[in-house]
Amino acid sequence: MNAIFVLIVGLGAMALGYVFYSKFIAERIYRLDPNFQTPAHEFEDGVDFVPTNKYVLWGHHFTSVAGAAPIIGPAIAVIWGWVPAFLWVILGTIFFAGVHDAGAVWASNRNKAKSMGALTGDVVGTRARSLFMIVIFLVLLMVNAVFATVIAGLLVDFPTSVIPVWGAIFVALIIGQLIYRKYIGLITVSIVGVIALYALIGLGPVMPISLPETMVGLSDRAMWIVILFGYAAIASLLPVWMLLQPRDYINGLQLFIGLILLYAAVLVMGPEMVAPAFNSDVPEGTPSIIPLLFVTIACGAISGFHGLVAGGTTSKQLDKETDARFVGYFGAVGEGSLALAAIIAATAGFATFADWNAVYSAFGQGGVNAFVEGGAYIINNGLGIEIGLAETLLTVMAVLFAGTTMDTGLRLQRYIFQEWGSIYDIKWMQKIMPATLLAVGTCLLLAFGAGGADGSGGLVIWPLFGTTNQLLAGLTLMVITVILVRMGRPAYYTLIPLIFLLLMTVAALILQLKTFYASGNWFLFSLDIVVLVAAIFIVFECGTTLSRLRKERVEKGINENS
Repeated sequence: MNAIFVLIVGLGAMALGYVFYSKFIAERIYRLDPNFQTPAHEFEDGVDFVPTNKYVLWGHHFTSVAGAAPIIGPAIAVIWGWVPAFLWVILGTIFFAGVHDAGAVWASNRNKAKSMGALTGDVVGTRARSLFMIVIFLVLLMVNAVFATVIAGLLVDFPTSVIPVWGAIFVALIIGQLIYRKYIGLITVSIVGVIALYALIGLGPVMPISLPETMVGLSDRAMWIVILFGYAAIASLLPVWMLLQPRDYINGLQLFIGLILLYAAVLVMGPEMVAPAFNSDVPEGTPSIIPLLFVTIACGAISGFHGLVAGGTTSKQLDKETDARFVGYFGAVGEGSLALAAIIAATAGFATFADWNAVYSAFGQGGVNAFVEGGAYIINNGLGIEIGLAETLLTVMAVLFAGTTMDTGLRLQRYIFQEWGSIYDIKWMQKIMPATLLAVGTCLLLAFGAGGADGSGGLVIWPLFGTTNQLLAGLTLMVITVILVRMGRPAYYTLIPLIFLLLMTVAALILQLKTFYASGNWFLFSLDIVVLVAAIFIVFECGTTLSRLRKERVEKGINENS
């Protein structure tokens, strides 16, 4: 099939979902109120609580949740065929991710911008909160450690991306001042920022930078990981308006320009989807498509990490409650469009089926490199852009999103330690600096403790990322559902997605448990049990709460009618 048809159907369906379904959810289910005083105004402090223009906030939210996962997951999942991956991304974005993301922003906004972990304690109970926060901590640990490894690998493999990646930070710092101090209007700032960013991308191939293969006993990849966590620690301490917001905003614009270039190249070139629509001849060792498809593609269809960002940073910057629709739901649409691009690049970015089959010779192959190389092939043939420059553009796009996710992820992990400090009355842990050092320390401990000198320890627990992340999404939908039931609102629009997600996730956890046991991987086997037990207990707690609320409403109805 021609990729043009896939592109038009995919983007058209997501656009219709935003125009119609998100409007229904916002007005009839969440009932967003433009007059509600948001926590950004109530607790404004110029650091974390900052009322923000919805377009800038969309850029922060979207790029924070995007990262490399909506590229990696779809580019791996096409091994089962491009149709299943395509359907899950499109339907997941419309009926799962958009509802989940906007709902998490709304729920947190209505509860003083509390995180989903803290909110669980209020609406379900303290036991559910404690277990939920363990799952949250594991997801953040995986995201931060793994994305650091992915970014480091891309910086080593594509040295032409080094200057634009790090130069973007200085561009963001300048833009942050211009926006916050109101020196220049948003449109002018946007144009200047994008021009500066693309000038850096053009400079990258001219001045590639590579670290020495060994520095102070560390490999080049390990050194990049250390540098990345040092940067992320500093970024997490700065006020959100200074770096986090402007960097995310400019990255969001850069992504859409990158996607426009890729999509335009598809329209001009009209490449064929050389990968099979349904792959009945998968390589040996490839797991069953059900339930693994729904956890392999997490970001890009629905992701629990989005709920952490929504309740961790986004809700603290929401200017008006009605902005939750644009920021949350349209943020999910933006990520869905990136996942769609990854599917097209990883299936139509090869000259022949034999070329594609050579890359996808085993489960887990493809990923970011398939996206970069396949996308560059399409851009080169469609628009005539030199292949090296096209690869740099797409690599920078992937690295910048993974980097912004690390920035936000480390800040969220710091919040977790601070919340634990408040819950268990540990005074020193409630302070910003100790909590930040704990966040960085645990990530580095995983990276170098489990991975040795190369710092790739985050990849050790990566096999559980998809299941743990989707479990978190289901649990977030469960908290939103409990809130809706308490308020007497229709809950089916969150209840159906959460039931589906929990079924797929628990099935995947059990399937992985058997795999870890058979391979003798006792570390992942034990971690899988911890996540599975936590899930069962949280579901039980939430189920009990929902049953009690339903009973109370029935009794109330009887009393009112008598």
